[in-house]
Amino acid sequence: MGCLNIEFQDLGKVRIELFAQDAPKNVTNVEGLVRKGFYDGLTIHRVIPGFVIQGGDPKGNGTGGLNYTVPAEIRRKHTRGAVAMARTGDSANPKKESSSCQFYICLKDLPNLDAAGYTVIGQVTEGMPVVDKIAQAPTNAHDRPLKPVVMTKVTLD
Repeated sequence: MGCLNIEFQDLGKVRIELFAQDAPKNVTNVEGLVRKGFYDGLTIHRVIPGFVIQGGDPKGNGTGGLNYTVPAEIRRKHTRGAVAMARTGDSANPKKESSSCQFYICLKDLPNLDAAGYTVIGQVTEGMPVVDKIAQAPTNAHDRPLKPVVMTKVTLD
């Protein structure tokens, strides 16, 4: 079982156990991006207290991605600390395929997202207080933190 480690500038570290057995295609995709340094320097672009924090967008505004999707692997629940892949809505994406790179971390149990069908790829095992601190960041009308929340280094072990 692999782990993803995210260092946030000025905030601390978050460790995520990856669920390769339940979401092998999505986990393999994220691991490949991490190995290439893709996430280093990207931001958390969406903060909704009581819901999720979201990052991994190369544009930093929620509209970016790579030119592919990853098949849905919907097997795990959205519990507090669950890490899942973002995706476009059902009308444009009836197969519920995952974003190539955007992910979110649940701030509480979210059964509504289970029903909606998103792929959970991991679980925060260390650093949930860091996630909670990020969730308190002041945001603009688009839920974007006023001060950038930067993922300075993302690694695997």
